Parts: sequence; C-alpha cells; structure tokens
Amino acid sequence: MYLGNDMVTELVRRALEAPDRHTSEDLLRRAAEADAHGAVARAGDLLRSPQPLERALGCDLLGFASDVHEDVRAEAAVTLTALATQESDPDVLCSLARALEQTEDSRAVPVLVALAEHEDSEVRQRTAIALGGFADGPSDGPVVRALVALTRDADPDIRDWATFSLGFQSQADTPAVRAALWERTRDADPDARAEGIRGLARRRDPRAAALLRELLADPDGAEILTFRAAEILGAPELLPLLQDYDPDDHGVAEAIAACDPAQKARHDEAAWTLVHTLEQLRPELAPAVWATRCEPGLTLGLGSGPDAPVYDVAALLARAGGDPLRAAELADGDHPSAIGR
Repeated sequence: MYLGNDMVTELVRRALEAPDRHTSEDLLRRAAEADAHGAVARAGDLLRSPQPLERALGCDLLGFASDVHEDVRAEAAVTLTALATQESDPDVLCSLARALEQTEDSRAVPVLVALAEHEDSEVRQRTAIALGGFADGPSDGPVVRALVALTRDADPDIRDWATFSLGFQSQADTPAVRAALWERTRDADPDARAEGIRGLARRRDPRAAALLRELLADPDGAEILTFRAAEILGAPELLPLLQDYDPDDHGVAEAIAACDPAQKARHDEAAWTLVHTLEQLRPELAPAVWATRCEPGLTLGLGSGPDAPVYDVAALLARAGGDPLRAAELADGDHPSAIGR
C-alpha cells in the first residue's frame, strides 16, 4: 500500500510532539520508510525553522531517508552541507554529522573534518563516529588525519570512538596511524586502550600479540572484535587463551584456526591445492589467492576486471565439505563463463 506524503506529514507531526528523542527518531524513520522523497521535502521545511529541535529532527529525517533510499542521498548531502555553513547549535550539528554519514556522499567529508575540531565534545564524539563511514579513503587523507587527531582528544569517549573508527573501519596503515594506535594502548581509559590494541593487531603489528593476550586473559575484554583481531594477527602464542573460550561463540573458532599452526598449515595447503586445481581446469581464468593485511583469511579471485568473482577461501572450502578439489569444481561451475559449457 502506498502511504505517501500525508503519512509523512502525520508522522513528522507526531515526532515533533514526542516525549523523548528515541520516540521521535522511531517516528521519523517510519516517515522515511513510507516515502523517502516526501521525507526529504518535509525535512527541508524543518531545516528552515528557528527552533533548534526542529532543525535537528530535519537532519535526522534526511539521514533516515538516505538510509532507506539511495536516490535521495545526493540531494540530502547538498542540503546538509549548506546547513552546516550557517548552523551553530551543538544538538543540530550532532544530528547533521550523523545524517551526513548516512548519505555516504563525499561532499560530507570537508564538513565532518571541520566538525572534528568543534569546541563541543558531543559534536566531536558524533563526528568521530561519522568519520568512520568515510575512513577507507586515502591513508594520508583528511579523514584519517582528523581521526588521528581525535584519538588524542581530552575526552575518553571521543578517543574510544575515534580509535575504533581508525583501527577497525579504516585500512590506513602508515607510521602516523600506527603511532596513534600505539599511544592508545597505554590509555587510562580501558575502552580506548582495547581499541588501540585491536587496531594494531588488525595491521598485523607484532607488538599487539602480548597486549591481545592481556585482553583475552580478562573475560570482560574478550568480545567479537577481540577474537577478530586475534584471527587477523594469527599469533600462535594466543592459542592457549583462545582455547579457554567456547568454540561455538562467535569468532572464537576462526581465531583458533588462524592461531593454531597445524590448522593454518592444513588450510594453506588446501588453498594451494584449490588454486592449482583451478589452474589445471581453467587456466584462462588466471586463478589467484591473496591475503589482505587488515582482514583475516585468504581470498580467491578468478579473472580480472570489476565483475570478476572473488571467494572467501574458508567459506568456499566449507561449502565443499573441506575438499579442495570439490571447491575448485564449485568455483568453476559458478563462473559466468561456465554457463552453456
């Protein structure tokens, strides 16, 4: 059923009268889902209001519309960046930063980089989170530089979020990035410290192994991102501590497999057999296996070009019941050129 602008108007009216921000955001999300284009138009009205709360809700509405409908993102980004040139209220700027992240539009970057230096700590914190959505740009680009600076903020919550955005949402790996992450491994705030350790481990920095052991030895410090960091680092000295955890817990089995030399050797041998078999079956596909510094496991690629299929080797082997020959057959059969053969 088409709900249209009448429904958007009613939901926005109720959001403006809601008793708390959580309720208003839920109503605005429903408005965006009902009609994203209508929500963008209604948000424009809210952004012209003299009331900061209404302008903040207008930003929220643009963010939710961008989240559910890619076609409105460019318009939302233009509107939000224009507002940023004249907005001074911290609450509105927090909503603006979050909405800019949801647009996924590169025009957001200069605005967010400027907000990273805002005097209000809540604006800087919200910006540290939002910058994570743009953290895969150039390693020496403005987003990474802004995040490095925010990892040294006086506010521990900002350091925590900035270190997470830099350490786990960016693949930047430069001396400046590693220095910033290393500094946080000595942070008085335990959350910021843990993010620094995990960020270093994700870059396979050998200094992270002993620090990861400390996190794994503390049940409160062991979470999915800690196990993920251990999987990426693949340090055998982490194995005894990992084996104390339930292998059925999310991420534990993968971390154990990466840190266990015997399991890793079997996996590498299976990967070699897989690519060798594909070379025999379909040499024209130029099969290749590679590892990425900041991500776990191995990737199999067949052919070249933007549409060339890629596989997570562990997932492909699991699909084949652990048999690399069967995995090669599956990958061959999946390839578009196999159709009609």
